[in-house]
Amino acid sequence: MKLQDQLNTAFTMLLIIMMTITGFVIYSLIMDLLISNEQRQLEQKGQIIVKVLSERYQTQKDIEQFNTFLKQQDLQMFLYDRESDRVLYSTMPDQVVKGFIKSNDFSNMHVKLMSFGNDKYVQSRILFYPRTSGLELILLTPLHDLKIVQHDFFTRLLLVFLIGAIVAVILSYFLTKKMVTPLTHLKHQVKKIEQRKFNEIQPIQATGEIHEVAEGFYDMANELERYINSQQTFFQNASHELKTPLMTIQGYAEGIKEGVFDQAEIEKGLKVMVVEVKRLKKIINEMTILAKLESEKTVYQEEPVNMAELVEQVIDRVIPLANDKDITLDYAVTKGLTVKADQEKLLRAMLNITINGVRHARDVVRIRLMKQDKRVVITIEDDGQGISDELKPHIFQRFVKGKHGETGLGLAISRAIIERSDGKIEVADSDLGGALFKVTFHQVIKK
Repeated sequence: MKLQDQLNTAFTMLLIIMMTITGFVIYSLIMDLLISNEQRQLEQKGQIIVKVLSERYQTQKDIEQFNTFLKQQDLQMFLYDRESDRVLYSTMPDQVVKGFIKSNDFSNMHVKLMSFGNDKYVQSRILFYPRTSGLELILLTPLHDLKIVQHDFFTRLLLVFLIGAIVAVILSYFLTKKMVTPLTHLKHQVKKIEQRKFNEIQPIQATGEIHEVAEGFYDMANELERYINSQQTFFQNASHELKTPLMTIQGYAEGIKEGVFDQAEIEKGLKVMVVEVKRLKKIINEMTILAKLESEKTVYQEEPVNMAELVEQVIDRVIPLANDKDITLDYAVTKGLTVKADQEKLLRAMLNITINGVRHARDVVRIRLMKQDKRVVITIEDDGQGISDELKPHIFQRFVKGKHGETGLGLAISRAIIERSDGKIEVADSDLGGALFKVTFHQVIKK
């Protein structure tokens, strides 16, 4: 069943249940209101009759005239003497009066209804003044008459309910259609993603939460497209990077096997093969590290890391390379700064960035560790040629290499490690003339 049909069915069922309960309650209340209203009207009529009778018929000699007056009234009533517990007069036939006396306790003033046969009667009792006279006028109305009124009123109310329900269901249909239509369009867009037709995805018109879902969907589609493209680029670059050393190794190996090289060329070929094997091994190792960082949670063990000590470890390991290239390491650190990270892997990330700076620098590499707005910031900059504007947006992607780059995986690994540490890495131009790498972490406040 479609979502729109489910919503309309649920709404209709809920509406029927609510109307049924409401109708039952109203049906019961109508009868109570009719009985109360009828008793008030009977009481008003009775008070008028009692007043007239009290003024005109004050002696037993007026009985005949009194009886005639009562029978002239279009009412069902009794003149009841409480003292003697008997009915003195009635506008109804004697047989009916006897039936009432037999079926009801006239002395009980708290009963709202009287019965006669299978019928019920609403009663109202009015005392004569003075009360010591013991006379009481009892007026009756058949409950059947009230049920007719109740049925007529409820029939009209039911008709109004039905019209309202039909209007509500029609409105529900159009409203749910308006709500479900964007979801239907969204389903078609999901099919396009399934078929990888990213260029055919179109925005949908929606509001509220559906609009937010649609925006999230488009963001997901863009990210998925970017991921698929990056994976394709990765495999293309990976195959190229792996194929180059393999072809070199294969060429020398086949030449040595076929005996086309002399001894000096064989020795040269073996040295090249060893270098290429090491390069191949390094590429594979770095690809493995990247894959583990992105897929295995347990490979990254976080702990509080003293950043001043970490920078000093980086300096100690980079000094030999810097001395070989006659590069000056200008560094300054703010002590007491701590971040939460995997110390060994974060050291590798910072080494990758720093070695990259030493490789491209002319004379100096500047390293700063500082605190900015409750964050730990590390800047590594050099005075080399810098990074072109075209390359900057892609510099942290796999196999993207600048001039004099090696595998093109070092900065990608650094970015993955830093982001796993809830950090951020950016690249910009340095005032030294080269590149500036800025790494930002959340500071861990020691309690």
